Amino acid sequence: MEQQPLVLLVDDEEDLCTLMQMSLSRLGIKTHIAHRLEQAKRLLTDNRYDACLTDLNLPDGNGLQLVEWINQRFPSLPVAVLTAYGNMEIAIAALKAGAFDFVSKPINQKHLEQLLQKAFNQPIGNLNSKEESLEQKLLIGQSLPIQQLRITLNKIARSQAPVFITGESGTGKEVIANLVHRLSNRNEGPFIAINCGAIPTELMESELFGHKKGSFTGATQDKQGLIQSAHGGSLFLDEVAELPLSMQVKLLRAVQEKRIRPVGSDTEIDVDFRVISASHQDLEALVQQGRFRQDLFFRIHVMDLVLPPLRERGNDIILLAHHFIQKISHEWDIAPKQLTERAKNFLLSQYYPGNVRELRNIIERAITLSDDEKIDLPQLQSAPLRYPAASSSDEPEESTTLRSDILLASKKLPDEGLELYLENIEKDILMNALNLTHWNRTLAAKKLGMSFRSLRYRLKKFGLDTEEE
Repeated sequence: MEQQPLVLLVDDEEDLCTLMQMSLSRLGIKTHIAHRLEQAKRLLTDNRYDACLTDLNLPDGNGLQLVEWINQRFPSLPVAVLTAYGNMEIAIAALKAGAFDFVSKPINQKHLEQLLQKAFNQPIGNLNSKEESLEQKLLIGQSLPIQQLRITLNKIARSQAPVFITGESGTGKEVIANLVHRLSNRNEGPFIAINCGAIPTELMESELFGHKKGSFTGATQDKQGLIQSAHGGSLFLDEVAELPLSMQVKLLRAVQEKRIRPVGSDTEIDVDFRVISASHQDLEALVQQGRFRQDLFFRIHVMDLVLPPLRERGNDIILLAHHFIQKISHEWDIAPKQLTERAKNFLLSQYYPGNVRELRNIIERAITLSDDEKIDLPQLQSAPLRYPAASSSDEPEESTTLRSDILLASKKLPDEGLELYLENIEKDILMNALNLTHWNRTLAAKKLGMSFRSLRYRLKKFGLDTEEE
């Protein structure tokens, strides 16, 4: 016979405890009750609980003290905090102290049931093995910053608290957000990623909250919003700073109340999701400038994850380079290539303003340009402009100087961004070569000084390869 879950209720209101005890009993959950802080500590020492619910205000202390005490002695025990309705500052403080989640008074039976269900399903015993297997795929590196990141992830995985990820462009914010989701007890639910800067302002409310048929011109049928799609899982809001102020108000309500109203609907829909957000901008500065709501900032900025730039990760650069070589070679069904020592030293000397994303692009181009089993300096130096952190004695200065002259000659930074600017130049050169050779691709490849395979890859990349395989 399966053993009943055991929950400790800590509250000095006897009537409330009795009511909760009756409600949980109908769900097959056994409870113990404590009315004081010291009584709760004794029960926790003498019994093994599956979860703990504690009020903030106790006669001989407060719930935050109990959360910290439990976190030190029983770190695997999920503890949730009961808060007065709307007291979000205290709720956030409880989450930062180590609480699993919080529930507002008066207690909603449905929300209480969902909270305890997540607590019981929480990956406690098998977290480490799961973490290792996922990290091998998603979090590569042995540097101190990455080791510290793993420790923080281990703590955050047990919580329902909102997570805010910061880091330079290309450091892997979506990868880490996905890892937070997959290590949590929500891993069987959906992971919905939204780039807030990529949705047109006029479509944003419909995309996020959904709409009813006929609510506006073109709404020919009901549409489920992305927030509702994240029900039971995690919602990742990338570049959350790009949200207009009007949408920030609606998002705050959705995050705080876990309810949304589709465009054109008269009723609200309950949604259960964990919010993970990210930005490369300084949200605190945007709050001071009036460009980001302070209340939303505090609501999503509970647990911090700061991703280190690639240039601070030392030999992780080589580990990542090998990983990308293996991954790309598998995708292209070719034999993996080897980095020469000169190539490794060159990679370690770069500044990487585009971080991990830039490194992958460099490796992908180098594989394309390599005609043998090795990747050496010529293939790496043909990649787009980089900013060296230190010069290498093996590296000729010609390519860097040449690219610097091109940028200086333009007299201004490209409006479309450096990557797209360089891709447009590359595409124009390919088209010129093809036109000059009357689309004889073999001859075009010779004129461009590259292999036929390299040319074919680039044509496919820009959608110019019209011949069938």
